[in-house]
Amino acid sequence: MKKNKNVPKIRFDGFEDEWKIYSLQELGNFKNGMNFSKDAMGIGFPFVNLQNIFGKNIIDAENLDKALASNQQLKDYSLNKGDVLFVRSSVKLEGVGEAALVSDNLKDTTYSGFIIRFRDIYGMENNFKRFVFSTKPVRKQIISQSTNSANKNISQSVLEKIKVSIPEKNEQQKIGNYFANIDNLISLQKQKYEKLLDVKKAMLNKLFPREGEATPEIRFNGFSGEWEENVLGKIMEVTSVKRIHQKDWVKSGIPFLRARDIVARSKNISINDPIFITEDKYIECISISGRVKVGDLLVTGVGTIGVPMLIQNSQPIYFKDGNVIWFKNKNNIDPKFLFYSFYGNLIQKYIKISSGIGTVGTYTIESGKQTPIKIPSSRDEQKAIGDYFSKLDKLIELNKEKLEKLKNVKSSLLDNMFV
Repeated sequence: MKKNKNVPKIRFDGFEDEWKIYSLQELGNFKNGMNFSKDAMGIGFPFVNLQNIFGKNIIDAENLDKALASNQQLKDYSLNKGDVLFVRSSVKLEGVGEAALVSDNLKDTTYSGFIIRFRDIYGMENNFKRFVFSTKPVRKQIISQSTNSANKNISQSVLEKIKVSIPEKNEQQKIGNYFANIDNLISLQKQKYEKLLDVKKAMLNKLFPREGEATPEIRFNGFSGEWEENVLGKIMEVTSVKRIHQKDWVKSGIPFLRARDIVARSKNISINDPIFITEDKYIECISISGRVKVGDLLVTGVGTIGVPMLIQNSQPIYFKDGNVIWFKNKNNIDPKFLFYSFYGNLIQKYIKISSGIGTVGTYTIESGKQTPIKIPSSRDEQKAIGDYFSKLDKLIELNKEKLEKLKNVKSSLLDNMFV
């Protein structure tokens, strides 16, 4: 018996037939969108722009801008249920050819000239169309055929030749509905994650005193009294380290942090090109500068400025002088409280103002010394605030991991359930 070749690795029970291969010109027709003058923007009728497609696979009709269009244009550039909109032009290569489904008839709605409409006459299941154009075989064809000028572009003639593999209707429906459910789970998890981020942002405003206030809006039970206002240079040493030159960088040894490495760590993402110094060089340098200790704080002074990194273990590290400011805590303040104070509005506003001179902002040692901070007199209150945000961050990270896991599951299944 001849073995079917054009089939996915994973299938629902009951389906065995080989998928059929079509070019998109066999399945429907294409039409470029309309170009609007500046005077036509912001008034008139809803229209779909690039931002309604990027990172999405379905058009959200509730979040469309407006553009003025004539009756004939509304007819020529209409959007019907089942249409698919492709990004025709994108600054980034990965954006070109992104596609989103029109899931309902959009009355009196047009679309941008940077978009190409595909109107299906074959009759693919809508949810199948929603996902098939984001699979690797289709994306590879689109990317390889895109043209490179100021922007990355794709044309109707190229899209017409794109090949897609399609099963019979019942299998299309099962696959489409399955991935729609996964997308719904991803959306719900994303909402949970973003809600926690909003909670953290709100609580940073409420658990630390606002500008001009001596007490926070919300306080844990059992604590009272005004917070003391001070500057960090008066309660701890603010400094940097002995300079390390590029010739001293090596591929393994003691981690050497640049400002961008601290930013990466703050986002829990891997450092692409980690740098190290030898143990001998480290010992030589700390004999002059001292050793970073548990409870100290490192804060970025260039690039994305004002990002803190709390030292929580005794593993040796070193960092780039000038790029990173070193706050030697010496147990003056609860370490976690100090860390989260740097995310509060008081310090972030100061950093923004003090570093805003010149074309590139910098947060310097002198600025670090003058950084304002409000501190409750009770060490227990400091600890309660630090612990609260620490637990909240762990919950945020847990939900972020769940979101990424769902995205990875979807990506793997797209590879295995489509041809």
